[in-house]
Amino acid sequence: MQSLIAKKLKMQFNPIAIIFTNKKPEKAQQFKKGKWACVISLLTATAKGKVAVFSRDNCGCRGAQIGLGFGKSYKDFPGLEYFLSTGEKGREGEAYKKTPELAKSSFAQVPATDIPFTYVVFKPLKQVDPKKEKPELVCFYANPDQLSALTLLANYARPTNDNVIIPGGSACCSICLLPYHQSKQKNPKAIIGLTDVTARKLVDPDILTFTVPYKMYLEMEQNVEGSFLEKGSWKKVHSRIPSPSKKK
Repeated sequence: MQSLIAKKLKMQFNPIAIIFTNKKPEKAQQFKKGKWACVISLLTATAKGKVAVFSRDNCGCRGAQIGLGFGKSYKDFPGLEYFLSTGEKGREGEAYKKTPELAKSSFAQVPATDIPFTYVVFKPLKQVDPKKEKPELVCFYANPDQLSALTLLANYARPTNDNVIIPGGSACCSICLLPYHQSKQKNPKAIIGLTDVTARKLVDPDILTFTVPYKMYLEMEQNVEGSFLEKGSWKKVHSRIPSPSKKK
């Protein structure tokens, strides 16, 4: 499946299809069971052309069980509110929330879910055959110019201008759980992610993610022609974006 959006925006990285399935893909990269790792490392590998797979007992860290939709909730991790805020018992906290109470309150707003599938698969969109598999979500790695275009395109054919949001949360939540929650809404929104400072070291400094439900992605693809992407203002911006590497 080729992406017209990726072509128009000169994407350096492959758009990533996020697929829920009961079939484990052959030769997919995955974490070693019991070893800590961050989901974003395999998201980056997929953006560069690899396929990755996760399961409930093999997703790198406990937080990723929530972020990938494997049924956990933050209530299952006692003390997490201190870890994310002030710390406790001499252990320094990450100070992502001012107080443990605020951290705990934020947990209640996370739409934790248990997807009815065994695996979450990251796959380069160009490797997806839509006749055989249907992505739940599509995730882009985008620089500021590309992110601007994606945001405009998400709003282009809608009566409102708030169809892209940047919620706080972990990196894996922003690329899977929260966009999946949006996919169940009447008017789903795109999620800008990778504002999680802990995960930012795993991507280039000018990269954020832009993740949309698959239906919204198709809507955006259909709206490329005739949009601002064919006008002079975008062409001036387009000219300064480096051409994508052929190594992908």
